[in-house]
Amino acid sequence: MGGLAPRSKDTMPDLDWSLDHTYLTLSRDHWSQLAHRRHLALSTAVLDQLLALGDPINLDHVRQVYLPLCELIELFIKAKHQLSASANHYLGLKQAPTVFIIGIAGSVAVGKSTTARLLQELLSRDHQVDLVTTDGFLWPNQELERRGLMDRKGFPESYDQLSLLAFVAAVKAGQTHIEIPTYSHLVYDIVPDRFQTVNQPEILIVEGLNVLQPARQRRTGPMGPVISDFFDFSIYVDAPESVIRSWFLDRFERLRDTAFTDPRSYFRSVAQLPDDQARTMALDIWDTINGPNLHQNILPTKDRATVVIGKGANHDVDWIRLRKA
Repeated sequence: MGGLAPRSKDTMPDLDWSLDHTYLTLSRDHWSQLAHRRHLALSTAVLDQLLALGDPINLDHVRQVYLPLCELIELFIKAKHQLSASANHYLGLKQAPTVFIIGIAGSVAVGKSTTARLLQELLSRDHQVDLVTTDGFLWPNQELERRGLMDRKGFPESYDQLSLLAFVAAVKAGQTHIEIPTYSHLVYDIVPDRFQTVNQPEILIVEGLNVLQPARQRRTGPMGPVISDFFDFSIYVDAPESVIRSWFLDRFERLRDTAFTDPRSYFRSVAQLPDDQARTMALDIWDTINGPNLHQNILPTKDRATVVIGKGANHDVDWIRLRKA
């Protein structure tokens, strides 16, 4: 039988396969001009409730950054519905479109929680939107202790990955009234007998450190699916590591004066530490947990996102990078 003979190394063309060529990078000025149709129905009071600790975002920032992002997401939703209708026509079926799932990833303290809450608020004007954080799928502290993982909380192995995958798959399958665990940052643990119910929203936002993790080789078989396989749109919130580290340290100091003072807080003893000891503790947490997790697990997933939001030192968005359609 005939066939194509393999090319030698000398005859292979020079291919520039850099991922940079698969993305468009837009300046903040360019991006801010894109939202023409959507009115910002958001008050300063509501915005303040949505912001994470230390996130200095104002209404102009929302208008210039998040309104265009919402319009882009709406385009993806419309395209998905059109594809679903075409496929139904071809197959002779009448299936409703599946839930549109948005994944949001990024480092600790980079602002992904604020991004998730803002998108939920803005998209809820026209859709039923649920927001789930992967914190609810962390193993309880007792199990983390048993596995020797308390010092690796936030690393991929500290999550019940199978339950998280089963949840996202159930949402895509159209299952109703799905109950998932809830996590308390105050007590730093899963809360027993408290659940969040997800009941067939039009849009589901899944926010977490490692939501864009690729499949990994199993010990006993081939690689299986991961939650990002079910995403219709994904966002990575990015900033230079030195900047994120500074934000983390600032947030740690604010928490010492607020949440850590609560008698129920897991970190209540930290609020009583001298300032120099508290800062040393915060630096150690970054250097041994958050920094390594960023380098080993989170940052390598950036190029898997549909959109990368690039932030500068003042939490303002400087650029947007889009994967080419």
